[in-house]
Amino acid sequence: MDEVTLLREWDTAGQGPSGPARDAARARLAAAVAEESRGDRARVRAPGRRLVLRTAFAGAAAAVVGTTVFVARDPGHGRAPGAPRLESVSATQVLLRAAHRSRGTRRELPVPRDDQYLYSRTYIRRTSLTGGRVRTWDDESWMSVDGSKPSLRQEHGDIHHDPPLGEHEVRWPPTVYAQLEKIPADPDRILAGLLRGMPATDPTAGVMAFTQGCMLMMGPRVMPPGLQAAAFEALAKLPRIRLDRHALDGDGREAVGVSYPGSTFTFLFDRRTYDYLGLRVKGHGLKRVNGEWETAHWYYETRTLREVRVVDRIGQRG
Repeated sequence: MDEVTLLREWDTAGQGPSGPARDAARARLAAAVAEESRGDRARVRAPGRRLVLRTAFAGAAAAVVGTTVFVARDPGHGRAPGAPRLESVSATQVLLRAAHRSRGTRRELPVPRDDQYLYSRTYIRRTSLTGGRVRTWDDESWMSVDGSKPSLRQEHGDIHHDPPLGEHEVRWPPTVYAQLEKIPADPDRILAGLLRGMPATDPTAGVMAFTQGCMLMMGPRVMPPGLQAAAFEALAKLPRIRLDRHALDGDGREAVGVSYPGSTFTFLFDRRTYDYLGLRVKGHGLKRVNGEWETAHWYYETRTLREVRVVDRIGQRG
């Protein structure tokens, strides 16, 4: 499955990339998963023509190239005072508790009008596998609610002036509230849409479903009531999800992570309250060797959505 057919399944988008483009994307992901299992060095072909699918966050698209999830280990011994015992908690239970927490603590934001903007502030922390300094960014973005007006998006400190969405363009993860409203807040239907008719026990279907579920949580968006909770409950039904009991979020706080073998994404939750803290991803830079793009270096990156507001214009923060 892919983002465009997923959105079409929920009647949220028009015509997307061509069949060959979708097939090529599927082939790249499948090849990456297979390559990880062999332990070979990743190799990526040079980017082709621009697809009509526009990814809202370039970092998310780059991270999908990787094929393993980093499991951080707490170097200390014992546990922090007041921290719950997690030995008997499964990844499924963590997602279900996070869903319950989401429903109970949801901060109400006004339903945005089509002529407004979604303001967001995202904290990003990147650590290279080969050492060196830790890099951080505190990005701000103003995204047109319905995509009809230009948007200003900051990614890793770089400012991008995005033109209005074209007639056949789709942004993923979606920020258009009308599109999000059409996604059913029903765990079974969400999971069926993510799996695209494949069994949940199929590892390839599972990694794609988990990855797309994580991407749904990324980016500036005002989630309709119950959608975030239903998405957590949907992913909790995947049989191979795994728990990282000793993760850290971007601010260095103790967290618990939920991931899926082969996906670059890990959900991070507060160890005590199960509040959703953000995502950890694995990505890499590229260098050109003999006419082909080759992996240059790997890094781990945590992304925390610190603030989301509905505003009337670019530059307004509240």
